[in-house]
Amino acid sequence: MSAEYIIRAEGLKKHFNVGEIRALDGVTASIRKGEVVVVIGPSGSGKSTFLRCLNLLEVPTDGRILFEGEDITDKKANINLHRQKMGMVFQHFNLFPHMTILKNMTLAPVKLLKKPQKEAEAQAMSLLERVGLADRANAYPSQLSGGQKQRIAIVRALCMDPEVMLFDEPTSALDPEMVGEVLEVMKELAREGMTMVVVTHEMGFAREVADRVIFMADGKIVEEGKPEQIFSAPEQPRTREFLAKVL
Repeated sequence: MSAEYIIRAEGLKKHFNVGEIRALDGVTASIRKGEVVVVIGPSGSGKSTFLRCLNLLEVPTDGRILFEGEDITDKKANINLHRQKMGMVFQHFNLFPHMTILKNMTLAPVKLLKKPQKEAEAQAMSLLERVGLADRANAYPSQLSGGQKQRIAIVRALCMDPEVMLFDEPTSALDPEMVGEVLEVMKELAREGMTMVVVTHEMGFAREVADRVIFMADGKIVEEGKPEQIFSAPEQPRTREFLAKVL
């Protein structure tokens, strides 16, 4: 495997209901270090399943995933160790409601990375500052707007010093006026060179920020390429049909 790829998925299949539903049907894709890859496609195309397979939140039915050259689908692989290097941000924020924002952010670094509490808190405060939420450190999730919660979810993942960030439709549960503030944080991460795989319906974000766009349908990759090629001159009829509905 070329060292420049941080993640490589080979022949991924994911079947449900004893093979009746083929959420993924032989997906092969590579993600380079520092690359922003945006995955688009209709609902039920396998986008989120693909993303969740990358850190084995879903275990593939077949195929393998190489992360930094190691096959993490191998039974002997220490998946928890690899997962620590992959930050994941979901549609719903998954913040612990009974903990303050600061506690939400420092829990995993202290417990899993064995960071000293003071160091974890200093890093958390610095990240909160970055997203304009330092004044909310002692608030509880219920006191925050949806956009604020999602920005917290992103910086909470960054507290683990990940090498890759996976985003599963991070703005789809938000009110429209909150979408921009979350995308702004993601754009900044992209500018800093964070490796990112983003499943999203935000075509403007894909066009502006992606190095590469993957279009999926029916559990397969139908087409991939630079944003300008995918959005301006898609080669596949299925891609054209999808974009005609969403652009």
